Amino acid sequence: MASEGNPVPEAITKFCLSLLQKLSEDDSSANLFLSPFSISTALAMVMLGTAGETATQMSKVLCFTEQSDQAGGQQTQLSPMQQLHEERQERMQMQPQVQTQQSSRLPPYLLKILKDKTDDANKTDDDASKIDDVSSNDSQPQCELNKPVDVHADFSKLLSELNKNDAPYALSLANRLYGEKSYQFIEEFLADIKKEYKAELESVDFKSSAEEVRVNISEWVEKQTQGKIKDLLGKNAVDGLTRLVLVNAIYFKGNWNQKFNEKDTADAAFKINKNDTKEVKMMRLTSTFPVAVIPELNCRVLEMPYKGKDLSMLIFLPDQIEDDSTGLEKLESKLTYEKFVEWTSPVTKNEIEVQVSLPRFKLEEKYDMKDVLVSMGMVDAFDTAKSDFSGMSSANDLVLSKVVHKAFVDVNEEGTEAAAATGGVAINLVSS
Repeated sequence: MASEGNPVPEAITKFCLSLLQKLSEDDSSANLFLSPFSISTALAMVMLGTAGETATQMSKVLCFTEQSDQAGGQQTQLSPMQQLHEERQERMQMQPQVQTQQSSRLPPYLLKILKDKTDDANKTDDDASKIDDVSSNDSQPQCELNKPVDVHADFSKLLSELNKNDAPYALSLANRLYGEKSYQFIEEFLADIKKEYKAELESVDFKSSAEEVRVNISEWVEKQTQGKIKDLLGKNAVDGLTRLVLVNAIYFKGNWNQKFNEKDTADAAFKINKNDTKEVKMMRLTSTFPVAVIPELNCRVLEMPYKGKDLSMLIFLPDQIEDDSTGLEKLESKLTYEKFVEWTSPVTKNEIEVQVSLPRFKLEEKYDMKDVLVSMGMVDAFDTAKSDFSGMSSANDLVLSKVVHKAFVDVNEEGTEAAAATGGVAINLVSS
């Protein structure tokens, strides 16, 4: 779904492609299914409470930060997001703190920064630079958004746009905070996260009832995802040192604009690579669909719209498969945001009659995101010696201990049902 004038979807797409490349490095043949939107939203909520280098690193990894290479070495420009955080830090010194059970609110701090309308979303920025190599990895993916924005306000607009009730599909997004009842959070942080992310705070007792709270969090996620995401937080995910858990949940259910006939579904061989096949339930349909060809990759792209045609599934099909590959490795190695736009733009223009053979499938995946986020450059948030969460509490005694993500998808003759959830756990550096 496009959100004209809002650069957040572009940032999420860039983050998605970088994340997929990182996850594919370990096992290029493994099934990968996740929700970058869910992960980005949860991390953006975390970032709202950060400052200093912690905020800078998160902004780069999430593709919110403008960067440039200068002669004589790499230079990272001060992003508007970082300016917002620094201005907030100055005001924070004069603001009272509040324990989680209190409900008083101050006006939000966020300043609206004018967006740069001159960038063309389909134009490659030749001057774009790589992410700072904070983890000493020369192969880090490039990921930059050259539009200064108030990212939290733009997330708020996007969430409001997506959570509409009159759509021909079901799409719901929800955010929530669970805060230790005895811990003091900055009042402004609580007000802003409620305003921008519609995230209500529930005051809980991690110190003496951590397991009970964990179960309650997982039950909330299960309810928001129509029972598709269970046990987001495993045993021992939280304990007596936990001070805050930030959770995002998303649920989608949409019918195909042109449904498959279940009578046409039959067992068929699905080619995994040149030598291996797997028997699957193959759905079949002959109709007119938007299609594009990518000559440089020997690949075709099929767009299958859902009812209402606001949302679609894009399917990439390689024409050639090598002996030991799935045929997608070449695509993955060349996939950038600019290439993605270039390859998919013709799809909306060319409709032809095609015979579609699509496996009926169901996937459920769970990811511990800490290691991959660190490898992408989000280092300090997890470092007990460097984490800066002074935007959440002036005590600045928090560190991110884990980020977990779980995703579910069911693709069948009727359409697609999908759900995902992400949780970030912040703990106290010292027992109190």
